[in-house]
Amino acid sequence: MAASGSRVKVGIVGGTGYTGVELLRLLALHPNVDLTAITSRKEDGMPVADMFPNLRGYVDLCFSTPEKAALDQCDVVFFATPHGVAMNQAKELLDKGVRIIDLAADFRLQDTQVFESWYKMPHACPEVLAQSVYGLVELNRAKIAKARVVGNPGCYPTTVILGLLPLLEGGRKLVDTAHIIADSKSGVSGAGRKAEVATLFSEASDNFKAYGVAGHRHRPEVCEQLETIAGGPVGLTFVPHLVPMIRGMFSTIYARILPEAMDTDFQALFEQRYANEAFVDVMPAGSQPETRSVRGSNQLRIAVHRPGGGDQLILLVVQDNLVKGAAGQAVQNMNLMFGLPEDAGLRHIAVLP
Repeated sequence: MAASGSRVKVGIVGGTGYTGVELLRLLALHPNVDLTAITSRKEDGMPVADMFPNLRGYVDLCFSTPEKAALDQCDVVFFATPHGVAMNQAKELLDKGVRIIDLAADFRLQDTQVFESWYKMPHACPEVLAQSVYGLVELNRAKIAKARVVGNPGCYPTTVILGLLPLLEGGRKLVDTAHIIADSKSGVSGAGRKAEVATLFSEASDNFKAYGVAGHRHRPEVCEQLETIAGGPVGLTFVPHLVPMIRGMFSTIYARILPEAMDTDFQALFEQRYANEAFVDVMPAGSQPETRSVRGSNQLRIAVHRPGGGDQLILLVVQDNLVKGAAGQAVQNMNLMFGLPEDAGLRHIAVLP
């Protein structure tokens, strides 16, 4: 159900990072949203527009401490915070009738042992985790609409799961699920706004590198979802890379077609699966999507390739890591949770050049 008068009172915890400012950019012009509070202990009292001048004239809030912010008066609270914050505040807010959308990992992984292994902290509220919904709209639309707690997907997982979804759902046996490769690249904003040597301009510019080759925390998230979709084990090789651009994400996914599926029209399969999805664009056969074609938008674009008509399927998937990969997807989830049009506040055309 939507809030009273189709207006949704929104609070944001941790609004000083790149995801936080992207949420503010989207929500400031959302036709059904009243921005009520945005928290930061360090910046308490500072006008938001002083930190983020692009919001001048659109957001007149000041940062405040969580104690001053009256988050319990909101309809929904977004957590744009480091891992571990949302799970320590979730139960108190839920008891007040507030819904939660967490953009960190607290409510993404249902297996608490896996979470604790990768994020090096105990899970503070497994009982809340058990009722949370993984917030990939194209996969869990009906569940999200009824959810009180949504774990917004990671940026890399969004590209990989949506890239593979049509191949695995419905018990399909189309590709070798034991040997899937996702070769993924992200702009530097994916590392967040915190100061780190690896993301300094002199370090990241004019450079291209892989990281997390031995293991990346997004891999178990992707595998948990893919195995649920496929109904069995999925073997995934996932290698992320850092590219010298601010925003954008490109995943190239390789899957071997099974002998019994060689006659499948994969282009048609993807077009049919995503025909009614507002934010997934299956491009014409032979297309080469570019990250700039989705910059600043909530659009994810997929191109399906089968070189020489052989047994190798190659999927090219692009998105803006801060929008469909984070804040835009969170707003998409909010729209569903409050019975609003799914594309409300998200009708942005990508910025070119």
